[in-house]
Amino acid sequence: MTIRVHPLPADTALARIIARNTRPLPEDVSSIITWGADGHVLTALAVGWWLWSRSKSPAQRRAGDHVLLTTFAAVLLPHLLKTQFDQVRPDRRTVRGHLHGIPLSGKAFDAFPSGHAVHVGALASAATELRPAKRNLVWAIGAVLVSTRIVLLAHWASDVIAGLAIGAVLERLMRRLTGFGRSG
Repeated sequence: MTIRVHPLPADTALARIIARNTRPLPEDVSSIITWGADGHVLTALAVGWWLWSRSKSPAQRRAGDHVLLTTFAAVLLPHLLKTQFDQVRPDRRTVRGHLHGIPLSGKAFDAFPSGHAVHVGALASAATELRPAKRNLVWAIGAVLVSTRIVLLAHWASDVIAGLAIGAVLERLMRRLTGFGRSG
């Protein structure tokens, strides 16, 4: 049995504004940028960083382990959740938006939660261990990445917010397994 999730009134209002006002160029740019939070891309980067960290200090190796395991979990979790929740994507509820360049994304009823946002939420949560300048850079890049999911009408804004929260909670739970963030 799946749970049907409905968009909030603010979600539908924002989607209507985007559908009315977008153009092909911002949609094309967003379609490229959004790949930065794709599970395949992030998994490849996490594996690369994990391999690099093997020759570093114990703290760096622990961080590499944490990022790799958290990335795997953050990539799998949205797929599991989407089997339990059904929500139509906003791009399936607009004709005007498609005329203005909005593409179709993913499966029609896989809006909740945003997988890209789960990925970003987990990595942004892990970034709290970084120095402020690097942490803020990660958060800024993450904000741009998840905003593309709203601009492309792949997800309702509430799906993105929920995905960020799910990712952050997941990362904090993964710390118990990996020991990341503990001194020493």
